[in-house]
Amino acid sequence: MWPLDLYTTIVPMTLESVGPLVLSGIDGETYHSLGALERAGVQFVATFVVALVVLGLLQGYGPRTVTKSRRSPVISLCIGLPSLLVLAGVTATGYLIIGTSLGTFFGIVLVVIGLTVIPILTVLGIVAIGHSIAARVGVDRLWAGVIAGSVLSGLVGFSIAATVAAAVLAGALGVGAGVRVLFGSGSSTSPDERTVPPANKI
Repeated sequence: MWPLDLYTTIVPMTLESVGPLVLSGIDGETYHSLGALERAGVQFVATFVVALVVLGLLQGYGPRTVTKSRRSPVISLCIGLPSLLVLAGVTATGYLIIGTSLGTFFGIVLVVIGLTVIPILTVLGIVAIGHSIAARVGVDRLWAGVIAGSVLSGLVGFSIAATVAAAVLAGALGVGAGVRVLFGSGSSTSPDERTVPPANKI
């Protein structure tokens, strides 16, 4: 769980809206107290480390999600924005019911799911954006996307507003692509894999 705890420093304002910052040990005041250079450094290192861990552990799902994000970002965003809201709502619900009788079990489960899924898919979204930037300068490799995405995450750290905007954009992109890969794993994911009917014969 330590990579996820480390990554929660990237989007504390976003996570603050769903309440699980208490579990990560970092609250909004702590994040605000950091200097701009410190925030940039933390966000760069956190994004880089989590991206390596996620892509290393999810060697099939991770790269496919990044590829799906790059190939059809508009569709991924259209699916990802409502899906991200649902995940945030589920996490917030779990956090709010932790103090109740049901929350002892269900609340913790919902919060853990939210803290696991949202950061992972947000990082994959950042990597997808970084991969697209790297491809435009002639380096179309996943490792280049990890580095470029980490640098981008660090740069937006100089502004809290930019951090929130980037987190929401990357989160929606990653969640949308992740949902599409998850539910479309049984179908063809590449144009080369699609079956083309033969031409009509006269």
